[in-house]
Amino acid sequence: MVEKVFQNLQWLGHDAFLLRGAGKSIYFDPFQLAPGLPPADIICISHAHRDHCSPEDVLTIHQPSTRIVTETQAAAKLTGKIMILAPGERCEVDGITIETVPAYNTDKQFHPQSNGWLGFIVTVDGVRVYHAGDTDYIPEMKNIQADIALLPVSGTYVMTAEEAVQAALAIGPKIAVPMHYDAIVGVTDDAKRFAAALAGRIRVEILER
Repeated sequence: MVEKVFQNLQWLGHDAFLLRGAGKSIYFDPFQLAPGLPPADIICISHAHRDHCSPEDVLTIHQPSTRIVTETQAAAKLTGKIMILAPGERCEVDGITIETVPAYNTDKQFHPQSNGWLGFIVTVDGVRVYHAGDTDYIPEMKNIQADIALLPVSGTYVMTAEEAVQAALAIGPKIAVPMHYDAIVGVTDDAKRFAAALAGRIRVEILER
């Protein structure tokens, strides 16, 4: 089932993904979306920075029934059916379980832990998909159970590729997918270094947009 869910995962650039499963279209951090994408059933927004919480992009996939799951600062920028969660909480939307986990910087100030910004674990068809949000390698990752892990690798605002390797090893997913590169910051080589360092230990898939 992990492979089936993975095949229904689409990278949209930067930290944006579309996950199709259980008859739903679930988006993470929609930003600079191409036209023609399906309407959203659920949108998970990790935090309030403009490249993650983009009201203009949300509007392109929003429909009256769309549920948005996010944190307080991002919620203030959006309209619609919004559920506000803090790290460590969970909700169920149309049969989809969504858990929130911390996402923050440990050695920089772009994403303070005190902001309560989010990563998400979304369970689709019994498969746990972890979207890390903008984060460094943090101690809480040792307690995260995920089958598929979407991890930032660019450095600067988030963890580096080398730190993301530590995160992947702590989480132990069946599949790890690098993100947060080739847009605001980071290059494809960051994703390739991440994959090379995990070769033979964890399956890494570098997705094409």
